[in-house]
Amino acid sequence: MSLIYLVQHGEKQPEPGDPGLTDRGRWQADCAARLLRDAGITSVFSSPLLRAAQTAERIAAVAGLGVTVDDRLRERMNWDGHRPIGEFLIDWSRSVRERDFVPAGGYSSHQAAERMRAFLTEAAPAEPIAVVTHGGITVDLLRSLLGDAAVPARLLHEGVPSAAITTIDGFSVVRIAATTHLDELPRRGAR
Repeated sequence: MSLIYLVQHGEKQPEPGDPGLTDRGRWQADCAARLLRDAGITSVFSSPLLRAAQTAERIAAVAGLGVTVDDRLRERMNWDGHRPIGEFLIDWSRSVRERDFVPAGGYSSHQAAERMRAFLTEAAPAEPIAVVTHGGITVDLLRSLLGDAAVPARLLHEGVPSAAITTIDGFSVVRIAATTHLDELPRRGAR
């Protein structure tokens, strides 16, 4: 197995359902794309959710590749707007604290981690690949691979930063939620 770059999608529009990227999110995706092109990726995979697909498309375009969508890369749970955001956030918090809790319309942290692990086992790349996914399922996988104590607390409480890249070699974690490729980004609101 070769290097796997787990890419958190870029900043998304602040709305329920399946929102796309903001302008800043597109910039973030472009920064990740340049870094990954130089890393020699040979395939790009994506969650089916729009924010991930848009990030993956930008990465794939820079690398001259196509995108393969895989449902196993979907987030643990996604707010669709059918229930109040407060209820969704209560379930999200509980699913972080209790890894076996299955939230309404979602998966437990353990289930999400196993979906991701199954994908990575099946993909088993011989060359580096990019996998565009979501923060919750990335943290779920890290918790399963490393144990809770080794996962930075900020990721559990604040989430994975937009367009951060976690690097895995086989099932060994090399780097968690790196954002140095985003240093060139202008501040929010600037172009």
